[in-house]
Amino acid sequence: MAPANVGEGGLLVPAVRLCVERFSWRPDYVIVDMGYLAAAHKQHCRTRWQVAVLTHLRSDMNVVPPFETEQRVVCSQGQALRWLGHDVRTQEHWFGAVEENSLCVCCWEQAHCPRQFVYPASAHETLLGKLPLNTRAAQYLLKKVRPWIEPAQSYEKNQLGLGDLFLNSLRLAWCWGLLADAVCLLRARALRTLPPTDHPLVEMLPRQLTMDWDDSV
Repeated sequence: MAPANVGEGGLLVPAVRLCVERFSWRPDYVIVDMGYLAAAHKQHCRTRWQVAVLTHLRSDMNVVPPFETEQRVVCSQGQALRWLGHDVRTQEHWFGAVEENSLCVCCWEQAHCPRQFVYPASAHETLLGKLPLNTRAAQYLLKKVRPWIEPAQSYEKNQLGLGDLFLNSLRLAWCWGLLADAVCLLRARALRTLPPTDHPLVEMLPRQLTMDWDDSV
């Protein structure tokens, strides 16, 4: 909880540190919005805790090799590349030439080209970082998981009635924040202890009423 004039990006590193120190756990991936775009915070999470902080590329940001766009990676001659993996020890990414529709057969550098290329993760914390932005995993998290965050927060806000409150005291807002978090955590704990259902929307499915007919009729 922080005043409204405090940038939310500064809460990223303390939040991850709290998870590590208090719960002995840290997330593998953190999917956030443009408020957390600062490269220094992403780099700290990557080098200190091996946490990947994923955001989209801002429209006015320049790309760096091997990226041509946010989703396309190519070599210097335009051959498409695929991500081969991340070396944790050296903090480097390896990319290799895509065999399908390869341009390598007609490339003038093919005689001495290794067809595998390495780039340091620190070259661009948004495009490379811990998980390159062009990978299927990164794009899935940003396109499929990230859009659920805002509606989920809005749902919690409406359920708890926080939208009707105006708190001009940081101490009072802190207390309300703790209470709201406690309610969400208790509800999540209760939901996890309930027996699982075969269908995720079982409570929303239509049901047919049963008629207890008398056998004598």
